[in-house]
Parts: sequence; C-alpha cells; structure tokens
Amino acid sequence: MAEFTMPSLGADMDEGLLQEWLVGPGDRVHKGDVVAVVETDKAAIEVECFESGTVGRLLVRAGTRVPVGTPLAVIEGATPREPRSAQKPVATGSRDKHATHAARTSGSPPPLPQKPAAEATSAIGAGPLVRHLALQRGVDLTALHGTGPGGRITRADVERAAPAPGPRVRATPYARHLARDLGIDLTTVRGTGDGGAVRAADVRTATRARVERPEPERAGARGREGEQHGHVAVPTDSAGEHRTDAMRRAVAELMSRSKREIPHYYLSTTIDFSAAEEWLRRFNRDRPLSDRLVPAALLLKAAATAAREVPSLNGYWQHDQFVAGSAVNLGVAVSLRQGGLLAPVIHDADTLSPDVLMAGLKDLVQRARRGRLRGSEMSGATLTVTNLGDQGVETVFGVIHPPQVALVGFGAVVERPWAVGGMLGVRPVVTATLAADHRATDGAVGARYLTAIGRLLQKPEEW
Repeated sequence: MAEFTMPSLGADMDEGLLQEWLVGPGDRVHKGDVVAVVETDKAAIEVECFESGTVGRLLVRAGTRVPVGTPLAVIEGATPREPRSAQKPVATGSRDKHATHAARTSGSPPPLPQKPAAEATSAIGAGPLVRHLALQRGVDLTALHGTGPGGRITRADVERAAPAPGPRVRATPYARHLARDLGIDLTTVRGTGDGGAVRAADVRTATRARVERPEPERAGARGREGEQHGHVAVPTDSAGEHRTDAMRRAVAELMSRSKREIPHYYLSTTIDFSAAEEWLRRFNRDRPLSDRLVPAALLLKAAATAAREVPSLNGYWQHDQFVAGSAVNLGVAVSLRQGGLLAPVIHDADTLSPDVLMAGLKDLVQRARRGRLRGSEMSGATLTVTNLGDQGVETVFGVIHPPQVALVGFGAVVERPWAVGGMLGVRPVVTATLAADHRATDGAVGARYLTAIGRLLQKPEEW
C-alpha cells in the first residue's frame, strides 16, 4: 500500500488546491496515469500517479487546499515510497481556511466524512464513482432524479440516462481521458497499441491532424470542450482574473526571492547563425509547413548539449552547495496570453534531435496556454531557457529560477555587418546571454558555456 500525495509542481509551490478527482475507489491505476487535477497559483495541472495498484480511499475532498506532501489517496497493492523532503507540509494560504487550519494544527489532511469515501456524495447527491461515470458518458447529473436512498443518484440512474453506446473501442484509461479532454472521438482514432488499442500517443496524433483542418471546424470542437469540461484552465471570467492575480503574485515572490538570495552574474555573446540557418534551409526543403523547424529548435538543442558539456551550470544550489542535475532537463519559459509565465520542462533535452525538440516545444506551449500540463512537466528542470526572439527582442537578461543556478536567454536572429577573414559582409546573428549563480560558478565557467553554444551552432549537422 502506498500514499498518493499532493505533489510539488515547482520550487515556488507550498500548497495546492485539489480541484478534481479523475478516479474513484476501486479504480485500477498504473504508473503515469492522470488521476487528479491540482490548481496552483499558476495553472490547473493534471497530476499522475507514481504507483500501480487499486485506488483505496480518497483522503481529501475535491475543492480542498492542502500543503505539498499531504496524503491525498491510498493506492492499494503498491509498494510504499520513501517520503521526499520536498513533500514536507508547510504553512498554507488563505483559501479554504478551515481545511488548511486543520492541516496545520493536526499535521493530517482535512477530514472527510466518516462514511467510506466511495459512499461520499456531492451536493447533487452522487458519489465520486457515479460522477466519474457521468463524466465518461456525458450525462448531466443535475437533470437526473436519483432512485437511491434519500434520492441519491446511483450508477443505474446514470446508465439509464446515458445515450446508447457506440462501437466499443479498446483504449487505455489515459487515452480515454485525453480524448475526452481534447474532444476527440475515439472511434475515429487508429490504435497502435496491443490488439489495436488506442494509446495516448494516437490521440495526440489525431489532435494534430484536427489542427490542420479549417478553422470553423476547430472552433466548433473548442466550444464542445468548454461545455463538457469545466476545469479547463484558460480563464475567461472573474475566476480567470483571480488566477492571473495569483500568478502575478507567485511570479513576483519567486523572482524577488531569486534576486534577494542569488548573486547573479551576466554574460553575453553574439553568434554567427549563418551555418545554422543554412542547415535549417536544407532540412526544411520539401517539408510541409507544419513539419518545418524554426531557429528556436536549434537554440534549444545547442543550449542542452552545451549544458552536458559544462555540467556546472546544470543543476541546483541546495544546502549551501551545488548539486548537479542527473540529466539535462530544460525549462522553457512560456508567456501566457492572459498574462504570467510558466516554465514547463523538456526532459533529457540533450538526447533529443532538433525535430523532436521542436515537436515537444510546440506541444508544451499549446498545452501550457490551454492549462493542460501534467505534473511531471512542471518539475525537474535543471536549466531554464527564455527566448524572446519572436517578439523582436535582440537581447534578454533573465532572472534565475531558484533553486537552479543558471538561465539562458536568446534574442531574435537579425542581420548585422560581420567580418570574416578580413572581409566585411552581412550575416544572420543571434545574441545569447547567460544569467548564472556566482555561488555555484564564476564567469570563466559561464564563458565556456556560451562559447560551447556558439561552437555547436556552427555544425548542427553533427548533432
């Protein structure tokens, strides 16, 4: 038996609001399955289970704010994990004050009703399993008349109200959940799993194909998504304004901490981008527009590979010493349309080809702006990259994201006079900057890192 706990979804996260359960007692879950939606100050994030087993008890009610590390559910049949230091409960905020006060004073999660979690009912008289079933079948619970004890809505009520089932499609639970969120009809998706089962990757492929369809059709699909799933995180109302304010406060607190605690030093260099641009031209030749690479893909690849060569800038400053990252996990700063920033993570970025990096970047940016990131994509960054080139900025000096020790910035690729071999010409150039923690490294290390980026961009064909 193991506990599923409130995860830490960033160094600046002390607590989270359990917004929604996607599973109920008795559900079988596997490692990596999305089981809940957690709201932080920055976004609503889907969190995965790190064990395989059967959901036993749900320990915290949806709508409750609890500290990081608070047990949320019991996973039966799973091997318990050692508690992580990052999961220690800490002081809570103002929302759901009653529940958080209980957590602070007792060291335990806010209590649920004494009856079993499976029997817990919502304000409309339906337990979590019934609500989960209703969500799956597209049934509006508020329109049902419950036939259970005290008018409670039962599974049979939902099944009677559900539309006649279509053709049975074999699919993983996560693929079903993802398809529902993205408005994808599973019967139209070609499965590549065992026995033709639809996997999450198949759903994403179908989603990308849909994106290429005419705009009116996509607009209709987005409307359906909004109707069916109230926890889509793109704010459009007063709740969205509250989220924006909370995100601004979270960013302000983290950046203030960074500038207060980290002695930054800054370096800058201008890099000849003509070799990279020529490689991009050859790579993109004869490719459809949707598959072409942009300079950002090469810049990310160069930043990740250089971090592998200069590992002193890839890691964390913890307990008064540098702790090297076990992999190169790039955090990528993404500005949200409603304001604020997120930095989702591309794991093992140095091992990915530029086109895979490009696909990962596009996917992360789209989902970050739609509020559909997963917990594993919000933690583990060892180095962050910010690129404001698409907004015409030539140079950006960033602020380090604690506890990381460096941040890389790239500006726009612009044409400038450039002398080579005594001859003056016009070449595309890009300015790369580094903000680094002077406790962890000195300027000489930072200089080696920027030099490595410049060298790598001269021979992208060797990656």
